[in-house]
Amino acid sequence: MNIQQLSKRLETVVSYIPKQAKIADIGSDHAYLPCYAVNKGIASSAIAGEVVKGPYLSAKKQVEAAGLTQEVEVRLGNGLEVIQPGEVDCITIAGMGGTLIASILEAGKDKLTNGPRLILQPNVSAKSIRTWLIDNEWDLIGEEILEEDDKLYEILIAEKGDPKAHYSGELEKEQLLGPFLMRERNEAFLKKWNQESKQWKNILNNMEKAEKTEALEERKTELLHKINMVEEVLTQ
Repeated sequence: MNIQQLSKRLETVVSYIPKQAKIADIGSDHAYLPCYAVNKGIASSAIAGEVVKGPYLSAKKQVEAAGLTQEVEVRLGNGLEVIQPGEVDCITIAGMGGTLIASILEAGKDKLTNGPRLILQPNVSAKSIRTWLIDNEWDLIGEEILEEDDKLYEILIAEKGDPKAHYSGELEKEQLLGPFLMRERNEAFLKKWNQESKQWKNILNNMEKAEKTEALEERKTELLHKINMVEEVLTQ
């Protein structure tokens, strides 16, 4: 991966950046995404945010090597601390857990007052992000699920607005599976949820062998409920 060619996952993230947007890429690692977006003329400028010193220095080196020091600024800081309110009109956060992404958005809510577009790619637990978006009045305007190198990735795109505009009413199920993804039901979606369902069933089988406790029974009920929700969608 380099600034000329991104992974399929990151290229999909970039495809949702509005033309000529000022972007902030949080947890930017080597700053490949912001360099690529600026280099291709998709973004007009970018901030690459990194909380860890090593990746921050790698990102700075990458930006210098690409000759983009005027357009891409690398900043060291935690989450949205690296930007000022209104400074960017699009934020990308890719390659972290959904719970962590939701906590970054929550901690940096004061930086989101101008309602930038959010493009979020969790590695796990996209549900945590959907829940945060609903609770904080962000409209989920699009989703994608794709497979790359035997891994399945979800990408969520949100803008400030009616948080339930694209949900049909089966809120719990749609928060787990994704309202757009449920409707599209592509190959990657079916593969992901077949795998998840199988894993949950294995966990349930192991629980049957364990000593019964109230907490265990609660967990079993919760798992069964999730399996039933997923299987309803898979068998439609």
